[in-house]
Amino acid sequence: MRDLAFVGFLMALLGMGLKRPFLFVLAYVYIDVVSPQRLTYLLLNTVPISAIAVVLAVAAWLLADDKRDMRVAPRQALILVLLGYCFLTTINADFPVEAADKWEWVWKALAFAAFLPLTLRTRLRIEALLLFMILSAASIAIVGGIKTLASGGGGYGELNLMVDNNSGLYESSTISAVAIAIIPIILWLMRHGTIFLPDWRVRTFALALIFACLLIPVGTSARTGLVCIGLLAVLMLRTVKRRGLYIAALAAAGLCAVPLLPSAYSERMGTIKAYGQDESASTRIAVWKWTIAYAKEHPFGGGFDAFRQNKIRYDMAKVQGTGPSQAVATSGVVDQARAYHSAYFEMLGEQGYPGLALWLLIMLSGIVRMEVLRRRYAATGGALDWAGPLAGALQEAQLIYLLGAAFAGIAFQPFIYMVLGAQIGLDTYLNRLRRAEGFRPMGARRLAEPTVSAPNG
Repeated sequence: MRDLAFVGFLMALLGMGLKRPFLFVLAYVYIDVVSPQRLTYLLLNTVPISAIAVVLAVAAWLLADDKRDMRVAPRQALILVLLGYCFLTTINADFPVEAADKWEWVWKALAFAAFLPLTLRTRLRIEALLLFMILSAASIAIVGGIKTLASGGGGYGELNLMVDNNSGLYESSTISAVAIAIIPIILWLMRHGTIFLPDWRVRTFALALIFACLLIPVGTSARTGLVCIGLLAVLMLRTVKRRGLYIAALAAAGLCAVPLLPSAYSERMGTIKAYGQDESASTRIAVWKWTIAYAKEHPFGGGFDAFRQNKIRYDMAKVQGTGPSQAVATSGVVDQARAYHSAYFEMLGEQGYPGLALWLLIMLSGIVRMEVLRRRYAATGGALDWAGPLAGALQEAQLIYLLGAAFAGIAFQPFIYMVLGAQIGLDTYLNRLRRAEGFRPMGARRLAEPTVSAPNG
């Protein structure tokens, strides 16, 4: 019965795409984020639905979309350069078979990120993309939030988020980072959305979804989520009107929440300070040291999954005894083939210094461009009063991701590349409006958003 529900929804979505071809793009977003083929027992897992959706999306754009005034942004070109560089490291990888397996999904994420902005020609399309991304991720966050409330969470790597396969967005650290990163976008949709007008129903659902997102780090016991929540709280200071009241409310919420947290979560968060006594943290530090040494000898990287050759040794501290006789004993631990657990070291080990530099340039240029747009349209008013807040929300989502990426190997996570695609689409769309209106100094005059005919959605 569940298989029929997934098949019915997907067929309906693809069927509507025959009338509104942009829906093929949204169908691919849904498939890539939710992975319905992994949630079914028989029907969808035997059909290459992801490949079908992307072929339909590209074909629809080629045949039916308006390409007047089409521009390729510099970041799209950088993404394509990174794609080409990853191909070179893959064909020269230290582990060819394993590298080919990862390349199979990485190139799709990068190629789709470069293609996506070409389809985002209207505000409606940008908002529809973000809405599909949020609701797709929400299908995972809501399940995790409900299970956390019902059982107190499953512990790190144990919370079942609809599938037993602990990969993609269903991986604990990844969903913890993404769940917190999408909160600024949820708030923007709650205040400025036009597909679902901001009434009490939308606000209620949005606030409930934010609560579910905040529960994900608790249910997964992922330390990544905790640091992401901390950064979100700081970033919110930019937009709240009464900062003193906001800080007081945060402190009060924290004091009320601590006694209610599961003991497993509190104990795992305590290892952030005592990382030397935690095997996971000690392993990560040892792997990072190995990666730095490896990059010195292999400056162009070892290709995907180059970590499989690492052999590390680290010291574990363990408290023995109690009271006055308490002592800390250290013991050596030897391990091998441990993953990077950091996007930055993932890029360094797999793609070397050039790949890491390209990736950082793509990410940092996005932060800069969104800051430019946030300030340019902060006091615009009128029909473009949504643009500045959206740029700020996309920037905050990226900043939270980049912090979470320091502790999770998510350098090529497709979801963040969709966020980058939305950033580029917003940037190019606003630039088209500026060219149509003529150049106007920042904040000098209000920009009116012209009516855009969009027969294809």
